[in-house]
Amino acid sequence: MHAAELNQLALELGLDVVGAAPAEPYDDTERHIRERRERGLFADMHFTMAQPEVSCHPETLLPGARTVVSAALCYYAEAEPPGPGEGRLARYTWWDVYAELREKLDLLGRRLGGSYRVLVDANQHVDREAAARSGVGFYGKNTMVITRRYGSWVLLGTLVTDVEIDPTPPLELDCGSCTLCVDACPTGALDEPGTLDSTRCLSYWTQAPEPIPVEMRDELGDRVYGCDVCQDVCPWNRGIERRRAGHPPPADATPAVSLVEWLEADGRELIDRFERLYVPRNDARFLRRNALVALGSSGSEEHVELLERFAGDDDPLLREHATWALDRVGMRS
Repeated sequence: MHAAELNQLALELGLDVVGAAPAEPYDDTERHIRERRERGLFADMHFTMAQPEVSCHPETLLPGARTVVSAALCYYAEAEPPGPGEGRLARYTWWDVYAELREKLDLLGRRLGGSYRVLVDANQHVDREAAARSGVGFYGKNTMVITRRYGSWVLLGTLVTDVEIDPTPPLELDCGSCTLCVDACPTGALDEPGTLDSTRCLSYWTQAPEPIPVEMRDELGDRVYGCDVCQDVCPWNRGIERRRAGHPPPADATPAVSLVEWLEADGRELIDRFERLYVPRNDARFLRRNALVALGSSGSEEHVELLERFAGDDDPLLREHATWALDRVGMRS
């Protein structure tokens, strides 16, 4: 199949960017993962970093694999900022964009014919490397893949197939001398451009299975899941509002949540409602931990009674974060 035919198929299926590369090992990426893991930059994250001997070898993911098709789906949408007593979520979590991308890639696999395997948000494959090799985007200094038209506001997915497709060339682009994302990161997690120190990343700490370090809590502000700071300042993301003007978020999208509701909802119901989020051990206490920190930054006297209840909780994780939040609310009062 020629690249032009692949692009036409992608357009028909609603994929925003697509590219193809041979199913070959990602030797440099595997080496980088091992080096950064040894430096402790991944904290306790697993994902594609856990087994680079698998995630960097697409040629092993399907018998007779010949081509890795990389696809990007833009998820940018506008919404009102969080109000009083609300927590902010990163844009990619507002609705289940991964499910949408997975469905489109499966349709693409059927249209291509042959055998194929779809990998979306999967630990078995480094999607960013496939995207860079196939010209879907280039690596930014914020470690994300940046596309020409949609910047970094995209989710990436991969289709490994035994169909031979003409490769598409990598983009000859980079961030140049720009360091806006490095300078804007509130915790200095990007001090080494192109390398993320997860131990200082706010997004990581909203998903970590342990207490949030005290020095990170004020920086989180009203964030309860993820962080978009490095994307908000990126020049490649300018103008996305105009390009996406006709794409409002779905009716069930969740740009913000009630912090009180997150604290008072049944744990199982909360996890089920937000099953698209990665929550350690599917334990709602980690979402409640985040809500307590957000209340510490944005709560008021009306939340004191609720915080006091959690400050007396049997769970030491919730008790400690609630006590911190009470102190912060008290200082503002």
